[in-house]
Amino acid sequence: MRRGVFAGSAVAVLMLTAACGSGDNSAGKGDSVQPVGDSKQAGSGYDGYGGGSGAVPAADAIKNGPAGELKVKATTELGATVTDSAGFTLYRFDKDTPKPPKSNCEGDCATAWPAVSADDASAGEGIDKSLLGSVDRADGTKQLTLAGWPVYRYAKDTKAGDTLGEGVGGTWHVLAPDGKPAKAGGAGSGSGADPSAGGGAGEDAPAGEAGGGQEKAQADPVGVNRNTKLGAILTDAEGRTLYRFDKDSAWPMKTNCLGACLNTWKPAKAVDKELVKGIPAELVGTFKRPDGTEQLTIDCWPMYTFAGDKEAGDINGQGKQGTWFAVSDKGKKVTATG
Repeated sequence: MRRGVFAGSAVAVLMLTAACGSGDNSAGKGDSVQPVGDSKQAGSGYDGYGGGSGAVPAADAIKNGPAGELKVKATTELGATVTDSAGFTLYRFDKDTPKPPKSNCEGDCATAWPAVSADDASAGEGIDKSLLGSVDRADGTKQLTLAGWPVYRYAKDTKAGDTLGEGVGGTWHVLAPDGKPAKAGGAGSGSGADPSAGGGAGEDAPAGEAGGGQEKAQADPVGVNRNTKLGAILTDAEGRTLYRFDKDSAWPMKTNCLGACLNTWKPAKAVDKELVKGIPAELVGTFKRPDGTEQLTIDCWPMYTFAGDKEAGDINGQGKQGTWFAVSDKGKKVTATG
């Protein structure tokens, strides 16, 4: 009997060990501008992003089709925004470039952010038709551009009017009619500083559309930023890079960042794992710090943000003291240098 109880306890310990820190416990082609016209359909993928967690909209057939006549939609949170003819919100990516137009969203990125086809696109009231154009993507399809910026939809926008993509990763923004990021107070044009190509921080807080009974959209509590140097790394709801500390422990969970360390490395707040998308939910957990506060853990490692990261998307903490590292969308330490 005692041996049976012991065996059961051993199995439970092994299961917990396997769930925490498993296997990781060590301390494009040129694009050219084209006039809008006939083209192959761009951006038909809608399978979600990072593990297939994205919602598959009932309106796929509409969202995957041509943009049709672009519309201007006024919102309280973001001012004037641009939608396709079916009312789905259109977006731009700060890591693209408008001069010359070029898309830097390929592969998995293009699944989450389908490129809008230039085919049959036209400017509706409030949009200068001279701002419309197209760009040849690496796969040969023609993508719509607005003021030179490649145009996208967001796979997780499940109905017309959704703006769930606003602020994702600090680099994705709803389009204003002039091609800039939509911004409240923009006098109907979404005026706001136009982030430089390849820029890091976005200027707008994640926000939803006012009216229509829709609640204000919130950024994912844990996001994925596809950094050009580090690959797919995790961020908090504000787009700040998340780090782990080699001197911490995943099993048993323990922090060694105390006292003065906390002036530089801020414990990431615990989140509701049910709201996390884009990474396996089983990676997300919490840890009670010595002061009683709850800290986010990924694969059982306590997570932190770096005080030296001034803007969303910054990776200034990567490799600090040889002990601080960003974390991949698989929950593993990223050792590449920034």
